[in-house]
Amino acid sequence: MPQEQRSRGGGQERSLCLHAGGGQRSRPRRPAGLRETSTPVSRRARPGQRARGPDGAQLLRAARLFLAGIGETELARDLRGTPARVAQAWRGEIVSGYRADPLRILSKTIPAREHDMVVVRDIPFISVCVHHLLPFHGTAHVAYLPGDRLVGLSKITRAVDALSRRLQLQERLTRQVVDALGTALHPLGAACRIEAEHLCMSIRGARVKGSRVVTSAYAGVFGTSPALRAEFLRLTGAPARRPGSAVAGVIKYRT
Repeated sequence: MPQEQRSRGGGQERSLCLHAGGGQRSRPRRPAGLRETSTPVSRRARPGQRARGPDGAQLLRAARLFLAGIGETELARDLRGTPARVAQAWRGEIVSGYRADPLRILSKTIPAREHDMVVVRDIPFISVCVHHLLPFHGTAHVAYLPGDRLVGLSKITRAVDALSRRLQLQERLTRQVVDALGTALHPLGAACRIEAEHLCMSIRGARVKGSRVVTSAYAGVFGTSPALRAEFLRLTGAPARRPGSAVAGVIKYRT
């Protein structure tokens, strides 16, 4: 596995241009030696497709048992078709990401003539918390610094959708987005920041409404260059903070 090296150079001047689909591409005056001293993101475990998707028959049986466990009797007539609807909703939509392969989605690439940071922000997603099987939803902001290949902006949004439509932890989802970009594109660096509201926090337990959980993951030059991370956070609307101040609720991963 290639060893990542710390990039040299601090200040970076960048001009921005807006791309269709919510993408932003910055044109940096690259710090001296960044290309030469930064290796592409390493391959990690494949965040891909399962051998088979959700089992519709088992979901149907589970929905029937779940309703029986609730013990509702007054609405028996209205519940007749509910198990089938629940099974179809979960298999066809809520956890449909198990049948999608984010690496295949990201596999159609073109040569990169330039190596400017690409940012796709405000990608909406809905996922299901693995602990209570309750939804969490929010927005994902994704960036990468290309190595030799570029991918269409819509492919990034589709990869986020494929990874989010599963049973998930927000921290793991954030990391898997970065891993997928690293494995499929071999960029110089990749980053993802996710902001989400969790129903398991608002309708049970602490019952805190409006609270948002923020997670972030970085790889390659995003993990070694504070200036690059700062620009990514600025482009994705993260609140500015004083140098050296703590950031509560932000989880950072480095490869």
